Amino acid sequence: MLSDLAEVLRHAQRPLAQAQVKSYLQMLLKGVAFCHANNIVHRDLKPANLLISASGQLKIADFGLARVFSSDGSRLYTHQVATRAVGCILGELLNGSPLFPGENDIEQLCCVLRILGTPSPQVWPEITELPDYNKISFKEQAPVPLEEVLPDASPQALDLLGRFLLYPPLQRIAASQALLHQYFFTAPLPAHPSELPIPHRPGGPTPKAHPGPPHVHDFHVDQPLEESLLNPELIRPFILEG
Repeated sequence: MLSDLAEVLRHAQRPLAQAQVKSYLQMLLKGVAFCHANNIVHRDLKPANLLISASGQLKIADFGLARVFSSDGSRLYTHQVATRAVGCILGELLNGSPLFPGENDIEQLCCVLRILGTPSPQVWPEITELPDYNKISFKEQAPVPLEEVLPDASPQALDLLGRFLLYPPLQRIAASQALLHQYFFTAPLPAHPSELPIPHRPGGPTPKAHPGPPHVHDFHVDQPLEESLLNPELIRPFILEG
C-alpha cells in the first residue's frame, strides 16, 4: 500500500474538499460495517491504520487489537485501548487536524469534555460503572455546538458527526446506518477514488493514479440493507486482509 490517511492529511495544503471527505468516510464505513456484521471490533481505528493505495482506495489495516465481539457479556475486554473511532476520524477529515489533540490520557479527556461537555449519569447512566470513574473529577462544562467548532462544515456533515460523538455507546449511529445518512446523498457526492489525492513517500517518485471506472455509486438505498452491506463485491475491497 502506497501510504495512509494520516499522510494524506499531513500533506494536504488545506482541509480536504467535501467530496473527498465523503469518499474516505464512505470507504471506512463500508469496511467497519463489514467487520461489525461479522462480530469483529477493530479497537484501533485511526488515520495511520487506514492505508491508501495508488488508485486511491482506502483499506482498514492493523487488526492486532481486534477482538471477536460477544453481545451476551461472556467476554471481558480491557479498557486500555487507544482508538479514535469513526466520529473522531470524520472530525479530523473535516477540520484538517484532530478535534481532541490530547498528549496524554488526562489531557485527552479535557479536550473531549471541552467540546462535548461533562457527561452525567442522567445523560449516560452506565458511566458510573466505568473503571476509574470515581478516581477523577472534572468541573462541569456545557457542550459547545459543533457548528462553532467546525464553522465550514455542512449541516449534513455536522448532523452525522453529532450522531457519532455521543457518550452512550448504544446511542451512537451504527456504521451500516451511517452509510444511509443524507450526508452521502447531497451534493457534492463522494468522489471516486481515482479523484482523491495520491500521496507519495519522501524521496520517491510521484505516483500516477490508475484511472478508475466511471463514477458509479455502488451503495443504493433501494437495495435491501443486508444485501448492500454483506455483498463482498461492494465491501470486501475496503478491508486489507491479513
